[in-house]
Amino acid sequence: MKLTILGCYAATPRTISNPTSQVLEIKNKTFLIDCAEGTQVQLRKSKVKFTKISHVFISHLHGDHFYGLIGLISTFMLLNRENDLTIFGPKGIKEIILMQLKYSCSFTGYKLIFHELESKESEIIFEDDKVIVSTIPLSHRIYTNGFLFREKNVIRKINIDQVEAYNIEKVYFNKIKNGGNITLENSQIIENSELTFDPQPSKSYAFCSDTRYDESIIPIIKNVDVLYHESTFLEKDESLSGKTMHSTAKQAATIAQKANVKNLILGHFSTRYNDIELFKSEAKTIFANSEIAADGKVFDFN
Repeated sequence: MKLTILGCYAATPRTISNPTSQVLEIKNKTFLIDCAEGTQVQLRKSKVKFTKISHVFISHLHGDHFYGLIGLISTFMLLNRENDLTIFGPKGIKEIILMQLKYSCSFTGYKLIFHELESKESEIIFEDDKVIVSTIPLSHRIYTNGFLFREKNVIRKINIDQVEAYNIEKVYFNKIKNGGNITLENSQIIENSELTFDPQPSKSYAFCSDTRYDESIIPIIKNVDVLYHESTFLEKDESLSGKTMHSTAKQAATIAQKANVKNLILGHFSTRYNDIELFKSEAKTIFANSEIAADGKVFDFN
């Protein structure tokens, strides 16, 4: 599981920083999470192949989280994209994107598939044989979701020594990997647990931005491997977090601690601060495994 931070600052793009966008690579899938202005430039800088992106997840319809989407869609068109692009986002995102395409006479040559979200309860929005994605309802000024990505580890690792000892042919390997028992020619049943090792523990990633401090998300993100939680303000400006419905670094760390996550990544920093290391210092007073995001930074959790 690899996370590439494309942008991690709040509000406006600057020459030295970018608003929220990131790429999660999990189980050989590439998911784009939020798409602020400058995202496609950051994708190029990080050498993420455009063709690998087939699913986009938009948390909410504030500009610093999705104003780069129409540009990326248009660039895909100019690059003669043929594969479908699936977009998950709040109700209204389809109308916004299609209106922009309509009035610029820029219709795509590939299919755009929209899944508009309205539920205020956590729900599964994507699932295949490798990954499952659920929403994390957040508390912000407008309808907002975070996203929880979980690996599916159903493939077991074959114990070659045991398989060879029972003279089991390779044609049965897929059955064994998927948990099946094997019946030998003499009718002896060999339990799968004797032929395989447990798979590596599945990994999970929770993306939470933007939101005020809200303990209701804790049951949803409990025990995740990595939590990205917005920390727009430092503790000295906590009064601003209440007014704007954002969080402080200490509040993010408190959520991480109470949810028993393994790692916390802080982001969505207000541009009023010159030294974002202060966010890490404040968070570490509550949660030791705290790190800060940075534009272009890569976190590898394999």
